[in-house]
Amino acid sequence: MAIVKVIEVIANSDKSFDDAAQNAVNEAARSVKNIESVYIKEMNANVEGNRIVSYGVNAKVSFTVES
Repeated sequence: MAIVKVIEVIANSDKSFDDAAQNAVNEAARSVKNIESVYIKEMNANVEGNRIVSYGVNAKVSFTVES
């Protein structure tokens, strides 16, 4: 029986929400293996001068634990 764990990662990007989500996965992959999915819990953006200057996500990353 496989055990699945979930960690929460906050990440950002200057490009897009997609890029912020990928950055969350990249950061999680530095310390865990076997990532299976990512659930974007929240999205936010910072605005300056009526323009979005950065995108952020709060993501839940799921991975299996090797037995």
